[in-house]
Amino acid sequence: MAIDIGRRIFITLLSGTAVAWPLAARAQKPVLTFRIGHLESGSPSSSPNLLAAFRQGLLDLGYVEGKNFVIESRYAEGNEERLPQLASELVQFGVDVIFAIGPPQALAAAKVTDRIPIVFVGGGDPVEMGLVKSLAHPGGNLTGLTFVTVDLASKRIQLLKDAVSTIERLAIVWNPNNTINKLELDKATEVAETLGLTPLPVEIRVLDDLEGAFIAMTHERADAALVLSSPLTFPNRPRIVEAALRARVPTMGALREYAEAGVLMSYGPSYADHCRRAATFVDQILKGAKPADLPVQLPTTFELVINLKTAKALGLTIPHNLLVLADEVIE
Repeated sequence: MAIDIGRRIFITLLSGTAVAWPLAARAQKPVLTFRIGHLESGSPSSSPNLLAAFRQGLLDLGYVEGKNFVIESRYAEGNEERLPQLASELVQFGVDVIFAIGPPQALAAAKVTDRIPIVFVGGGDPVEMGLVKSLAHPGGNLTGLTFVTVDLASKRIQLLKDAVSTIERLAIVWNPNNTINKLELDKATEVAETLGLTPLPVEIRVLDDLEGAFIAMTHERADAALVLSSPLTFPNRPRIVEAALRARVPTMGALREYAEAGVLMSYGPSYADHCRRAATFVDQILKGAKPADLPVQLPTTFELVINLKTAKALGLTIPHNLLVLADEVIE
């Protein structure tokens, strides 16, 4: 009897396993690996924290790199003219979505594809730049997060004036080839004049213009400088810092990365946080959402970063009340 029972149990288990195997085989679906294009103006070493933040955002959402997603990167190495070709390469590679760090990158991608979804982060007004029809209803194949940097000119100039009370002549470093910079220059000039300052626009079109720009500031007797961020300035922050220190010109940047590199101050949203949040857009798109239906998001926080090492090198004493307001003081 014991033998019969044992046989019966064995046969039952074997039968159940035989049924379970094909069911399990049918239940297992092949893992779909998404190809995510990444377009950036700098180099792999200029701002690695931005792509790292985006990658971390995907990991936090449950993605596993190499298993269900891969990132195909293209870097313009500070040359905006290369962006259309790099965007075309991503399209030819067959990416499922393009993550563009910066409006010029997004514009370049939009010119070569109206089919592949594009998620952008960066400054300026995406409606005025023609990236989307409206913030609430993008309407095309683009969506993302914007810094609205044009409207931050007033705050940045006021903070710089609070830090260096003797400012009378303010240099504004801008790139005429950059659409956003043109808008920012107009606003910054208006704000400077309202505050009783003399605005001194200084053009930079290529990397070699940077050092000459700060030499020109000394000839124009500029007391401080506002550097407008662009694909030319952002990747080359160390060069800006070196030139500013040689010219002994206190400088304000748009993002914390400028202050971390050695610029005196920065005020703006967190670029890295925007890149991390961009992962949620990519996630929704890969799950079937259309960019046209995903509203463009605005900054949720702004950071004031002050570099006391640079202040000391310039012989400046930053007022205590300003240091208290800072989100980070680099010593």
